Amino acid sequence: MSSSSGTGLKHKQWRRADDASDDERGDGGRHSNVNRIDQHFGGNEKRTSMRLTYTGAGHPLTLVLAEDSSGPTTTCEISTFDSEPNLELPFDAEQTALKIIFKSSFWLRDALAELDPSCEKITLIANPVADVQSAQRGVPAKPLFRIQGMGAFGSTEMDYPNDREVLETFECSRSVSFSYRFAHISRTLRALQNSTKTSLRLEQEGLLSLQFLVPVPRPRGGMSDSFIEFRCLALDDDVAQ
Repeated sequence: MSSSSGTGLKHKQWRRADDASDDERGDGGRHSNVNRIDQHFGGNEKRTSMRLTYTGAGHPLTLVLAEDSSGPTTTCEISTFDSEPNLELPFDAEQTALKIIFKSSFWLRDALAELDPSCEKITLIANPVADVQSAQRGVPAKPLFRIQGMGAFGSTEMDYPNDREVLETFECSRSVSFSYRFAHISRTLRALQNSTKTSLRLEQEGLLSLQFLVPVPRPRGGMSDSFIEFRCLALDDDVAQ
């Protein structure tokens, strides 16, 4: 690209800030020391240059800062690590022992909110509808579904009735009772607070699956439904005791 403003004037080439000047274009216009840090600075202009490098796995992330080409540089190295692979917890639908869909998530949200902060573990207890209805006189009735929290200051129990206004779906093939660390279950509270329905499933070996139906806005307006799922392993019998 060239520019001229009248006759008798020479055409002058535009150049980048990091290109050599006209006086420096000796030896056929070749640049010398093209790998030097000088090339990151234009003339005498004061500005900070940064170079970020990463050699590969096991090497640090290196950051080099320089105020000018002739001044000191600052080198920062950040150690890196290889992340552990995600723990796969496949849920076998054919081994489902309990399936509950709460008609509204607040039935579960309020129950967890009432647990004492010192609660260490919660136990989920469920029995088939037939076993609950066939309870004999003088024998304590089995709970349909119970959440039991135990901590340093005592225990809390919350029973759910066989009511379609509370439990939209309740399917229990056998009596189950599994315990979980409350610190693990509490990680679901944020998703639970923003959900409209909750699906709770238990595998026969105690694997817990919590699915939350969360409405999210669409880019062009309106709402759509998304699912967030958490899975958690039950405590061993000797630990749960």
